[in-house]
Formats: sequence, C-alpha cells, structure tokens
Amino acid sequence: MSLTDFAFVATAIAIFISFYKYYLHLTCGRITSSRNMEGKTIIITGANSGIGKETARDLAKRGARVIMACRNMETAKQARDEIIAEHSSASLLLKHIDLSFLASVRQFAQDINATEAVIDVLIHNAGVAQGYNNKVTSDGLEFTMATNCYGPFLLTHLLIDLLKKSDQGRIIFVSSKLYRFTRVRKDLSNINPINYFSLFPVELYNLSKYVEIMFTQELARRLKGTKVTANCLHPGVIDTGIWRNIPFPVNLLFKPIQMCFRTPEEGSRTTVFLAVSPDVESVSGKYFRGCKVNQLNRHVQNEDVQWRLWEAARSLVKLTDSDSKI
Repeated sequence: MSLTDFAFVATAIAIFISFYKYYLHLTCGRITSSRNMEGKTIIITGANSGIGKETARDLAKRGARVIMACRNMETAKQARDEIIAEHSSASLLLKHIDLSFLASVRQFAQDINATEAVIDVLIHNAGVAQGYNNKVTSDGLEFTMATNCYGPFLLTHLLIDLLKKSDQGRIIFVSSKLYRFTRVRKDLSNINPINYFSLFPVELYNLSKYVEIMFTQELARRLKGTKVTANCLHPGVIDTGIWRNIPFPVNLLFKPIQMCFRTPEEGSRTTVFLAVSPDVESVSGKYFRGCKVNQLNRHVQNEDVQWRLWEAARSLVKLTDSDSKI
C-alpha cells in the first residue's frame, strides 16, 4: 500500500468514526425535564467514575443530596472534589461499599438505615467485567455475579423500608442488552458459575446483566401496590473503566472499536431520566434505552424462571428472618 493509499484509508476511517459518534450522540436520549431535586436523597453505587460519576454530577447539580457508594474511596474523593469544584453547593456524601462481599453490603445498609430517614432513589450502577477467568468471593459467590447481581439484590432488600418512606421511591438498575448472547438456564445451574471458563471474554458479564433484568421485573411485581418502582436500562456501549480487564492481545484489537463508544455523560442520560422524570412516576418493571421503553426478548421475561431465580438468590445472599422482606 502506498503512502497515498494509506492516507486515504486512514481519512475514510476517521470520517466514519466521526459520523458514527455523531449518530450515537443523537440517539442516546434527551432529558427534557428540568426538575429540581432539592430535598431528595439518592444513592448511587459506583459513583466514583464513568456513568456513575456523571449521574452524580447531574443529580447534584439539580440539588439532590447524593450518597456516593463506592469501593475505591480515593477515586471517589477525587470525583466528589471535581463535582464540587464545578458546583460549590453540591451535596455529596461518600460511603464505602464493596458489593462483592455480603458483609460490606450489610455494613453499608446498617449505616444508611441508622443515619437516613428516607431514600428517594437507589441507583445500582456499579459493575465489573472480569474477562476470561473468574474468581470466587469469601461468600462462595462468583465475583462478577456477586458484584453485578447479588450484592445489589441484598442491598435492595436491606434498604427497601427507607425507599417505601419516599413519596415515590425509585430503584434503577444500569444493565445492558448484551444479555442476548447468553441466558439463565431453566434449571438455574449457571447462576453462580464458580468454575466458569469461556473463550468469550464478556460472557459472564452478559449473564450478570441478564440476571439483573430478571431481578428488576420480579422486583417490580413484588412491589406492586407500593409507591416504589423498579426499572432497568441499557446505557449503550460506553467508554468507561469497565473495559480495563480485557486481556492481551484482545485489547489491541479492541482499542479501535472503543473509539466508537459513547461518552460517560451520554451513557448517564437514561439513568438521570429514570431518576427525575415525572413521566415515569408510575412506570415499573420496564427496560429503557435512549430514555424510551425498549423491548425485551421472551426468554428474559419468563416469569417462572424469574421467580425461581429470586428465591435462589435469597439463599445465595443468606437473607435472614430479621432482614427486610420484599
């Protein structure tokens, strides 16, 4: 290939990426509500970076009191200081939580229940993607599933009483439509895959998102008749730190693709929409994309599997009789 040919190809690729990025920007959804969130208390897990940080930035700017629930407290402090530097009146409180460990989830919930009168919005944003191999937590749970599914599942149970005290409590799961590449087996044999290995590096991440969506729909049914809603969303494929665990040499091929991803700010829009919009006050059990309801396939909507998965999760996270029940 001559230098001229190479320059032509490089220019064509750059133009394609630019147009595709613009298309993604146009289709990521718009938040038309200017609702002021003063007096509202919102918990966001994983608010130290990526979508979580941008969500915290927007909601704090609207006057909400935001509890940034994070594992990495150093980056959480940096994120808080950055937001406060932009909005001096921002109310941001840092709390530690490691969703992969049940004891940490319980300790966090105990703290919140002791110090907060009400929670208006609970945003399950934190997530991990491990790559090819998995690891097992001290609770006997596969790490990705524990962080993305079972930690949030337990936290929801432990904070539900505070959410019910809100005028209109909202529970939001930041999920993904990558679930289409995998599914929960009907016998539930893969919901805690501690001996997992796959040549497909995000298969386990996909499974965790599939479970999140099933949890959300079962949760919405169980909360029917209360003032609390539960919805999940696909933020799009976002350029965040979640991709840092992609192993060599796959990461070399992945970098050019990553250039086409949405920004964290664009990825946060549907989350913010579900947290603030009056249009979804009575909407529950739905899956959103681009600030609009999006359709799910029939497999993830199987109510029998959802119910059995929920009951199995109760055992996996060791819910006790003294825990809040849903």
